[in-house]
Amino acid sequence: MKYSTSFFVAFLLLVSTVSIAQKRNQSNTINTNDYASFGAKFEATTRLSKDKMFKKYKSLKKGDTLSVKFETKIVSVCKKKGCWMKLDLGNGETAFVKFKDYGFFVPLNAEGSNVIVSGKAFVDVVSVEELKHYAKDGGKPQAEINKINKPEITYSFLADGVLIKK
Repeated sequence: MKYSTSFFVAFLLLVSTVSIAQKRNQSNTINTNDYASFGAKFEATTRLSKDKMFKKYKSLKKGDTLSVKFETKIVSVCKKKGCWMKLDLGNGETAFVKFKDYGFFVPLNAEGSNVIVSGKAFVDVVSVEELKHYAKDGGKPQAEINKINKPEITYSFLADGVLIKK
């Protein structure tokens, strides 16, 4: 009788532990049918919020990289090809995203969409010439482009995969 009671208690503990783990995974699971996929396919179950990602960026130094997935909104997209995008990190901060090996692009009208990216985060220094190029591709007026006169430290991201909410 003692063994059957012990077995029953152990069984209940196991079932409740599995149930809790399943609920945690379900709360972080997305329906991939609701997303358009670009680049490499990836599992989006473990991903950071924009706030947690911003904290990660703040801890990086030039030369550091971090493999990560995070979820946020698209602030802007290259208006010529969709070859880069800026993502919201909160507090007016953005991450500048390029795509691995220039191997894929995102839709030109993706601005404002929810997005999950997978890849490498790093801190970069962008030259004046490159900043002007991105401003031109982003459809900025020439007067604004002419005001760019110093390099900029940016939160950068090299995405190997992107999921954009349909």
